[in-house]
Amino acid sequence: MYSYLVEFFGSLFYIFVALTTGNPLAIGVSYILAILLTQNISGGYVNPIMTIVMAASGNLASSEVFPYCLAQIFGGLVALEIYKRIKI
Repeated sequence: MYSYLVEFFGSLFYIFVALTTGNPLAIGVSYILAILLTQNISGGYVNPIMTIVMAASGNLASSEVFPYCLAQIFGGLVALEIYKRIKI
């Protein structure tokens, strides 16, 4: 359960920074930071594509793919909603 929540917040952080800054360097740093902060708890996938690739390579159980992707997608959607509400 904690791993899904960690993936949710990691994705939320990464997408929020991407939406608010638009700066490629800031986006890259936020992605690396999200991975580093989440890797010990959830594996640090933070991105549905990375989750699918890790499952295909055998590093993640296939039963975990859907919940992880769902948490990551919801994190991105919440980041978008926060961005839309604070955008001036």
